[in-house]
Amino acid sequence: MELYSKFERFWHWTQAVLVILLGVTGFEIHSSFQLFGFELAVRLHSAAAWAFLILIVVAIFWLFVTGQYKNFVPTSENMKAQINYYLSGIFKNAAHPTHKTKLSKLNPLQRIVYLALIILVFPVQLISGFLYMYYHYPKIHLASLEYVALIHVIGAFLLVIFLIVHLYLITTGAKVWTNLWAMITGYEELETEKKK
Repeated sequence: MELYSKFERFWHWTQAVLVILLGVTGFEIHSSFQLFGFELAVRLHSAAAWAFLILIVVAIFWLFVTGQYKNFVPTSENMKAQINYYLSGIFKNAAHPTHKTKLSKLNPLQRIVYLALIILVFPVQLISGFLYMYYHYPKIHLASLEYVALIHVIGAFLLVIFLIVHLYLITTGAKVWTNLWAMITGYEELETEKKK
């Protein structure tokens, strides 16, 4: 069954590329390593930030027009079972406590994490990044900019942690590549289809 539409896949992969580019250029701007050179890293970081903002606006419009925003509404149903599955069940080959459908693609923990990214982490990153980029001294006190930068860096580390966990969790499907393949092709065999 087609689980992920062309737009969802475009949104996912474009967002992934932009987040990785923002992370790499951001850490280079912070002198963590040198890859592009400072000036090019700043230009790439700024361009990727604007592209990311545009992608978010388009994605939010799409989520509400299609009703797909419902996938991100938190639920407590099966929450404990999902936590237990990730803590131990997954290592015992236990059955997954929640099942995907076209209208409910995310488990209870995914809903909370993705909603937090959408309404907390991404806005904080964009606002702090644009403040740092465009609202300079003497308009803002230098010490205040340090706090803005600190908030931006904390958000960056949260995104790095999310990316690492996300990369691990894509391997936890029926087969190691099931989840990745579904996000590439859009198609995934659902539990209801397997029972037929």
